Formats: sequence, C-alpha cells, structure tokens
Amino acid sequence: MTTTTTADSRFAAARQVADAVLLEGYVLYPYRASAAKNRLRWQFGVLVPPAWGRAHQEHVFQQTEILMEPRGTATLALELRFLHAQRRTVQQALDGGGFADVAELHLADRVLVPWDEGAEERVEVSVPVAELVGDDGVTFPFRRPARVDTEAVQDTDGRTVGRLVRRTEEIEGVLRLHATELPGAYRVFRLRAVVENTSPWTPPPGTGAVDREAALPHSLVAAHLLLGLDPGSFLSMTDPPEWAREAVAACANRHTWPVLAGEPGRADVVLSSPIILEDHPAIAPESAGAMYDSTEIDEILALRTAALTEQEKREARGTDARAAAVIDLADSMPPEVLERLHGAVRALRDVTGPEQPPLIAELPSEDAVFRPDTPWWDPARADTADPARDRITVGGASVGPGSRVLLRPGLRRTDAQDLFLQGRTALVEAVLHDVDGGVHLAVTVEDDPGADIRREQGRFLYFQPDEVTPLEDA
Repeated sequence: MTTTTTADSRFAAARQVADAVLLEGYVLYPYRASAAKNRLRWQFGVLVPPAWGRAHQEHVFQQTEILMEPRGTATLALELRFLHAQRRTVQQALDGGGFADVAELHLADRVLVPWDEGAEERVEVSVPVAELVGDDGVTFPFRRPARVDTEAVQDTDGRTVGRLVRRTEEIEGVLRLHATELPGAYRVFRLRAVVENTSPWTPPPGTGAVDREAALPHSLVAAHLLLGLDPGSFLSMTDPPEWAREAVAACANRHTWPVLAGEPGRADVVLSSPIILEDHPAIAPESAGAMYDSTEIDEILALRTAALTEQEKREARGTDARAAAVIDLADSMPPEVLERLHGAVRALRDVTGPEQPPLIAELPSEDAVFRPDTPWWDPARADTADPARDRITVGGASVGPGSRVLLRPGLRRTDAQDLFLQGRTALVEAVLHDVDGGVHLAVTVEDDPGADIRREQGRFLYFQPDEVTPLEDA
C-alpha cells in the first residue's frame, strides 16, 4: 500500500461536485460575518473529536459501504477531503510598535473582522484490492499539526496597518479500508471505508453545548470521499442490477451516501458525500461560479449580491476571500451570463414520432382556477382586501382565518409535496386574492411541529378553495 501525493486524474469531473459538497454552506448570503445566519456554520459532514461526540451526541465517524467488481490486480485510489477550521483574528498596528487585537480594521476596499476560515485538507492513498481482503483490512492514520500563521495587512500606500493571525489546531484521524468477497456467480466485493476523528482534544472544564465552536477547530468539516477503481467498476447504490439488489440493501452507510460520479456512463469513480446526491451529479453548466450558499439558486443570489450597498460589500470582502470572490463575480457578471441562469429547462426532449407520448398529458383549463364574482380591486366594492379578516364560501360554509379544513390537492395543478398532504387537516391563516382574480387559502398543517415558526415567518402552504373541504371550526 502507498500514500499518493498527486490528485487522481479520474477524479477531475467528480471533484467539481466534491468542491460544492466541501463548501456547501461555507458562507451564506449576504456573505458578511455579522449576518446572523453566518454565526451557525459547519453543518455538513462534521466529524468531531471523540470526547465532544460522546458528550453531545455528534458524529465521530462516517462509514461508506459499496459494492465493487475489481478486475485482475485492481487498485483502489482514495481521496479523503475535509475542511480544517482555523481561527482568524485581526490585529491593528500600534504607533509605538507591536499589534493589538481589534474587532474591525477598516481599509479602503474592505473591513477586516475575526472569522473562522476553512482550509482544505486531503488524505490520498492507493492500495491494491488484494490487500484489503482479510480480517483487519488496512489502516491509514493521519495527523495535521497545530500552527500559527500571520499575514501582514497593508493600506493603499503600502504601509503595514495591521495583520491577520491564523491559529490552526491539531487534528488526528484514521482511515480504515476493508473488502469482503461476496458469494455468488459474479466476482463482487463489499468495500467498507471508515473515516474517524481520533483527536485527543477534550473540552475545557465547564464547556457547555452552546460552546460547540470550541470543538470545531479539532473537527473534520464536510468530510467526504472520492474512490476510484482501476481496473474495475462500482455498482450503483440507487439503481443496482437486479441480481445485486439484496447485497446493496445489506450495505450499511452511516452519515454519508455513495453515488457513481465522474463522466456519465463511467462506473469506476464514486463520491461518498454527507449530502444525498443522485448518480453522476454535475454542476449546472449555466453556473458562472461558486456561491457557497446552502441549496444555492445562482440567479437570485447574484441579483441580491449585486444589490448590496457599498458598505455591505466592503464588509463581505473583509469577511473571507471566497466571499470577496462572490462580490466581484456579481459585480462583473455580464447580462448575457445572468440571462443564462434564468429558466433553464432540462426535462424537455424532441418528439420524433407519433408513438411518442406528449410531454404534458393535460393542461389545466381556465376553469380550474377559482375566481370570485367581483375582483378585489374593483372600485365598486365597498371594502378592500384584508387577508387577516376576509372570508369566502366553500361548499356552503364560510371559510376564513381560524377555519379548519381537510386538504384535497388538485391533481392537475399540484406537486409531490402537496400530494403528501392528501387527507391532512389544516388551519386557515389568511384568504389571499391575486391580481388575476384568483383566491388562495394560506394554511398551516395541524400537528406540524414547525407550525409556529411558519406562522411567525409567514411561510404558509397555499391551496385554492376547491382543494379543501370545510370542517367544523375548533
């Protein structure tokens, strides 16, 4: 077995998606350290030190199990990737010499503030499959030492006005690989890859659950694996061949999920990610650059980022180099690139013969949308629209805020999420009118533990009057 120092070329396509996994939620819009949402980061694939994991029920390890069909003297190449959180403090140069910690350091183009950065770490190994078979398999311990780095900060005149101090804590871990040949007509192995944080760090006395930040510099953040088999192939965990379904179902994946990666049609590369993906995931070709935001929507983020004030952009540029890149991307994005982000449809295909079914089986008719006799904007109305008090008649019953209804989503104008609510009871929160004269009921589902939060934020579910059945009010 050997430890490799160069990236496997087969991982090039898969690494684009792996980069997105690595930095998912790294810094959230509006990309400033002062934003409340950026005070709770590092949520995906975090493997904490054992002492913290035992005390706070967080994950210490992740386990990947997948089936593979090696050929001949096949070799397994593996790349473990994670972020190493490093604390960045800001210091200002003193007139008499030396430096002092400050909360902000103002420069012409940015405002530097303390921040937890993420430094990418890799552990790369290559091992013959034959060495993985046996009672113990193979083990690769790894360690990243503690260190302190400083970076001088200069103003536009080239004078040193401060410095950034980055403190990186020690991390220890282990990578365990084991393969078991399965009985059957095919030469198939179940591969198990375990990544575990073995750092000896222990929380200082009196550290509570709210002090999770103390454990993060000793954690493997967004940990994931890239696996390559040469020669040979992996089996899909989501769409395996019929003969392998039982063996695939017996695989135990804990805190991670493996999918076929790389170019479509290839099966020699796997990405095992803490975020569930489909086989052969890919970055949208319209995307002009990384936005780093969880479940990002490039068009919205680009427009909102471009609309930030100059002061907000200065704060974002001083928060993190990646945040600064997002600001520069939004400011420099040409209209034609932004236009590409809008309305991309991938499900359409050419219809080449009369035997092909139509893409849309049935279009909703105009009658499918409920409309009142008098539009809400009609000046002849004696009152104006008031969602908090308006009521409508449904099935002979008056329905308005506080009414209980039974949900009956219309099949022609709904989605899967609505269909899951078929037959559930809900509480009407408001009666809304749109500019086309349609009426919509804003509801919260009864027994939804998040109903209070949805109500507070105004994030309701919406149904038309003919999709509900009135119930007796509580």
